[in-house]
Amino acid sequence: MKTKIMKMSQTLNYILIVFGIIVAMYAKVDDSENTYLLILGICSLLFGVFKISQTIPSKKQNEDEFNTEDE
Repeated sequence: MKTKIMKMSQTLNYILIVFGIIVAMYAKVDDSENTYLLILGICSLLFGVFKISQTIPSKKQNEDEFNTEDE
């Protein structure tokens, strides 16, 4: 059950990133650049990247786990 929720959360994060890219590109393509759409796209993109980066373990944490296994 927990893994299903985590996979849905990851999928939502990737959707946010793709949505942010598309909205930012659409806002930039128009002749009269829509600033609010651009801000929405960038915020969505950054929020998705932030949430995904939280799932990646830090390098220091990996080294500590490796060192405790050797002992």
